[in-house]
Amino acid sequence: MENTDVFLGLHDFLERMRQPSAADFVKSIKSFIVSFSNNAPDPERDSAAVQEFLANMEAAFRAHPLWAGCSEEELDSAGEGLEKYVMTKLFTRVFASLPDDVKCDEELNEKMALVQQFIRPENLDITTNFQNETSWLLAQKELQKINMYKAPRDKLLCILSCCKVINNLLFNASIASNENPPGADEFLPVLIYVTIKANPPQLHSNLLYIQRYRSQSRLVAEAAYFFTNMLSAESFISNIDAKSLSMEESEFQNNMESALALLSGLSTDMDGLSNLNDQNAVHLPREQLIDSKHQALNSKKEKEPVNQPKSSERKSGSKKVTFAKDQAPITKVPSLSELENKGATMLLKEDKASQVFQEYPYLFANVGDLTVSDIEDLLNNYKQLAFKYVCLSKGLGSTSPSLISSNLHTPVLDHAETVKETEDQKIAELKDESDKDTGTYDGPKSVSVSEDVESHLPQVEADAHQGGKNDGTSQ
Repeated sequence: MENTDVFLGLHDFLERMRQPSAADFVKSIKSFIVSFSNNAPDPERDSAAVQEFLANMEAAFRAHPLWAGCSEEELDSAGEGLEKYVMTKLFTRVFASLPDDVKCDEELNEKMALVQQFIRPENLDITTNFQNETSWLLAQKELQKINMYKAPRDKLLCILSCCKVINNLLFNASIASNENPPGADEFLPVLIYVTIKANPPQLHSNLLYIQRYRSQSRLVAEAAYFFTNMLSAESFISNIDAKSLSMEESEFQNNMESALALLSGLSTDMDGLSNLNDQNAVHLPREQLIDSKHQALNSKKEKEPVNQPKSSERKSGSKKVTFAKDQAPITKVPSLSELENKGATMLLKEDKASQVFQEYPYLFANVGDLTVSDIEDLLNNYKQLAFKYVCLSKGLGSTSPSLISSNLHTPVLDHAETVKETEDQKIAELKDESDKDTGTYDGPKSVSVSEDVESHLPQVEADAHQGGKNDGTSQ
């Protein structure tokens, strides 16, 4: 069932729940949510309780006049709507609710962050004709969306989309090379590689969440096959070692140590720049602050030994390049266009290009993916981009540091001013609604049974409009 169909199904479910004849259903749902929320976390018991409740409610739907004469598809939509509603309400109570799950997430995330620095398709015995790292970025993108959603089905769809991209690429590659259609032996290694490169957040907790709270009657066929492969990929990554990557033990350990040093160095550099920014931002003008950052970077480079290889040189085995002390200083300042072309060339050659774009969540988004609630985030990102671009342009001596042409500047700003108040009002309303369901679980909390029914239904409908996105609920 496509996302649009599920949204319509959820909307239909909520509309039926507003009917007077659905009062018993609403009471049962509210009672279950209240009693469930007041119990301490126990994954096995919680999973059994949710599965039993969903099955009983769906059976009751079939016998109720509200769904009399409905098709199997409509009844299935009602079940999907019920699951999405209930699990959206219980998300902060059941997701990553145990310290052991949180610890597993952290360990798995750290291991993938290290291994992705040096792993190559050949380490997983992926043949050359099936290697397509550029197109695998699409699969990584789908998998990285998994923490944006609350409903088990929406999270499962991220995994299915990732797997289908891989499966289609392998199938097309087999046709091009006149080989037999790929099977599990070709599919699983690519899925493992894509998962390591994507390093999706809280992967362990997300898989447990789907396994425990996705309706068992729907976790079948293709969904079950791809989900099982993802569980296998997680298990492989958790136990990854030199033998599993076709490496010598010494080589594997050296690679892990180099990756750890690289990540630690990047973290230290970022912390140093951040501290420098915090200390000087209050006292220095903007131009002096930028100059101080440049001086800090230059002083660090001067302290490093001349013959020390860079991390990229250690990884690729490229030759060391040293400069004579009496070499003439470079006087030419590259233009913005030259820097852009140079950066684009470097990006095309970059093995970890997907990581560069992880901090830009809207880069690959389509118009239909965006919601009104995204406007504030997009505006903040645009302001940061504009400030960095102008600072760079000024630093290079550019006379026209504008992101857009001058003939478009005025109309765009004028239009933005006219709609600003309306957008601010919409954002404030959406934030007020979404804050009700976002937050962290601090232990069992009592919930009043006298809570009005209408206070629940509009909120989940708002979540549905946002695709069930999980904003700020990651623990």
